[in-house]
Amino acid sequence: MSVEQPLWRALAGYRVLTLIYAVLILVYNQERYERIWVGILFQSVLVVWTLATLPRVLGGAVRCTKRFLGVDLTIALTGILLTVIADDDAQRIDSPTLPSIWTAGSVLAFALRGGWRWAAFASSLVAAANLVQRGEPSGETIHNVLLVWIASIAIGYVVEVARASERTLARALEIEAATRERERLARDIHDSVLQVLAMVQRRGTALGGEAAELGRMAGEQEIALRSLVAGGLVPLSRAGGGPSARGGDGADDLPGAVARTVIEYIDHPDDDGDDEAAPLDLRPLLARYAGPGVTLSEPGAPVTLAPGAARELAAAVGAALDNVERHAGPDARAWILVEDWPDEVIVTVRDDGPGIPEGRLAQAEGEGRLGVALSIRGRLRDLGGTAELISVPGQGTEVELKIPRIPATGSARRSTV
Repeated sequence: MSVEQPLWRALAGYRVLTLIYAVLILVYNQERYERIWVGILFQSVLVVWTLATLPRVLGGAVRCTKRFLGVDLTIALTGILLTVIADDDAQRIDSPTLPSIWTAGSVLAFALRGGWRWAAFASSLVAAANLVQRGEPSGETIHNVLLVWIASIAIGYVVEVARASERTLARALEIEAATRERERLARDIHDSVLQVLAMVQRRGTALGGEAAELGRMAGEQEIALRSLVAGGLVPLSRAGGGPSARGGDGADDLPGAVARTVIEYIDHPDDDGDDEAAPLDLRPLLARYAGPGVTLSEPGAPVTLAPGAARELAAAVGAALDNVERHAGPDARAWILVEDWPDEVIVTVRDDGPGIPEGRLAQAEGEGRLGVALSIRGRLRDLGGTAELISVPGQGTEVELKIPRIPATGSARRSTV
């Protein structure tokens, strides 16, 4: 809802209340008016106009056109000038005008519709009408004129600031939505295309000959794609492929990291609306990662999550294991611990590799290597969870993944090792 709409509703209420106030003033002071019929005629027009235009004021700036505001202000100015005709003593004593404080509602409508400049214009006309009606204005008249003038300009300025803030917020939400979609696509690219290109480069370099040229071309495309994914230019020089991933037991002799990615995409294509489906047990999704170098510890009962959340969490675990294979060395071991709590699921991936040197993650992200930034932390953030990475050089790395879970029907469970 627009930030202006509550202000227009408040203005509609103000107009009704001040209308009642103006009518009561005329009723209780009718003996003072020499030509009471002038006051009654104007008040009748004011009542009909206020009630008839109430839906228009509630409609906000869209329905309160310039023509409407002009007619509304004209009625207020006419009532101020008619006060002298209805009351011969109006110029000698500080008595209220026929529209009284209802006039401020017309000025405020200008402020809400056009900001402080429109408010200054309308309040200046009201000030001129009041000064003409008084003839020789008193200090109280000048005080009231200045009060309406300053208050309307201040409100108009606040409305302009509110509009600017609303536009800024809308733009920020658009950018956030676009960024999240970009990160989701980047994760998919990182988990599939970039992995395959890196594998082709390593295999081509190892085979030599024409395969080496193919590997070189794959490496160039990997660099260009990483630059696009990262959203900026990256240095042309990059680290070597590092130790090849353990495996050979994956599909079609692919390295373990790429094999896991391919299997994940074949078995569980990205499908929207999955969160409305029946809960999914996380354990079978993680069981595929267990092997000679990976130990899985899980609860004895199902660990239920929304299908989309379960698959994204499993993919984050796969990304963490990919990093172990790529950076911890061929002899490194990894452990997966699953903890099922009433309000969240915690999956910890730990390895006994050399750890991550300080500043390496920031450097990798700058080079377009976004495995931790997107495939792990990005996934958990989109699920409303967190990913905490703890690494001490020489003592291995631990990644703790937490996401909210669907409440279980049974009692709270926690795995033990």
